[in-house]
Amino acid sequence: MLLKMTVGLSGPEFNLAPGDEHEFEDVEAERLVDAGFAVKAETEEVPVASPARKKGKANVVSTEGNAGAE
Repeated sequence: MLLKMTVGLSGPEFNLAPGDEHEFEDVEAERLVDAGFAVKAETEEVPVASPARKKGKANVVSTEGNAGAE
C-alpha cells in the first residue's frame, strides 16, 4: 500500500521524511496509519508529455572520407 508520511521514519531499508511516499506491506501500512505516522497516498494518473519534435536536419557525421574515424 502506498503511504504518504506525516512524520519522519527510518529503518534499515529506508529513511523517510514527512511528505515522502513509500510502498509498505498492507499489515505494516495499516499499523502506520493507525499510529498517525502516515496517510494513504492519493494515486493520481499524471499524463505523460510527449517529447518535443526537433526541427531541422539531423546532426549526422559521416565516416566516409574522414581519416580519423575507424
